[in-house]
Amino acid sequence: MLAQHGADIRILAGGTDLLPSMRQGLFCPKYLLDLRHIAELKGIHPQPDGSVEIGALTPLTAIEHSDLLRQLYPVLPEAAKTVASPVLRNMGTIGGNICLDTRCLWYNQSFAWRKSCGFCIKKDSDICHVAPGGSKCWAAFSGDTPAALLCLAADIEIVSAAGIRRLKLTDFYTGEGDNYRKLIANELVTRVVLPASSANYRGAYRKLRIRGSIDYPLAGVAVVVKRSNGHIDDARIGITAVNPAPMLVRPIFWQGRV
Repeated sequence: MLAQHGADIRILAGGTDLLPSMRQGLFCPKYLLDLRHIAELKGIHPQPDGSVEIGALTPLTAIEHSDLLRQLYPVLPEAAKTVASPVLRNMGTIGGNICLDTRCLWYNQSFAWRKSCGFCIKKDSDICHVAPGGSKCWAAFSGDTPAALLCLAADIEIVSAAGIRRLKLTDFYTGEGDNYRKLIANELVTRVVLPASSANYRGAYRKLRIRGSIDYPLAGVAVVVKRSNGHIDDARIGITAVNPAPMLVRPIFWQGRV
């Protein structure tokens, strides 16, 4: 179906981002491909090699409450539980959070509002109101879980009619607000893979937002560390909502401290 309809079709997983955007006139697809009842794309599955695979349709609530993930990869449930509200976490999926559309004050508005300011690079114009005079779209990526997944060195699996490819999540995002991910119209993110090498890192996720719930982050930070003999062997920091892509930042070590 994706190969047949290309740009005329959109994927419906949880719908928590897509449907409001359609109501705003940001997307007007001819077709919606509803994946919600494909059981093979759901669930949290430990693998013989020690890694853990998460189906892209796994609800964020399931990730938030997973005992396995809390034990091995606690930063991911920490990030998942901050997304929106309990009702939206019941509907929203990990794949949808990874593929979340970028947004800014001028883009995520009604058609009349966007028309009044001349539209923008991301939709119907060649102007970026975030950085006037620039040629790049600076709409920000606001997903919470990708900051944690970057710290865990996660891979994603992408499927199309042509076959399957696996990509490091660090390579999935382009850093451009309008063309923000390396996913073409006939491809589908099907699973997330957490490597065994990232298990047992302790960590936390914190977000700054206007209200204590529901709102997207103004900034989000995930931090994980691995300790040995009272010293930090490794530390990783992921940030989100401050750029068109989530990203890892390099921590500075000094005498075993970050």
